[in-house]
Amino acid sequence: MRVLDECKALANETRLRILEWLKDPAANFPAAAGETAELGVCVGLIQQRTGSSASTVSAHLAILQRAGFLLATRRGQWTYYRRDDARIRAFTERLHRVL
Repeated sequence: MRVLDECKALANETRLRILEWLKDPAANFPAAAGETAELGVCVGLIQQRTGSSASTVSAHLAILQRAGFLLATRRGQWTYYRRDDARIRAFTERLHRVL
């Protein structure tokens, strides 16, 4: 993916906050600290934290996932999201090289 497309994915305050919150899910989503913690944070908890509609949050998560910043795991009817820290690190290193 081109750097510009990745930057566009980050050019939204809500999406940036989601990435920030998922950096420390135990602190930002205490209800997620259970048996599913290794999977990530359930989309319902992310929606609750943002205060946005389910469709809006789903759109934000899809954009971040397409950009490669999030990994999604489906378990039954639930989808869990976690950061792809290696991918985020590679993006910042590439951005540093380009700029």
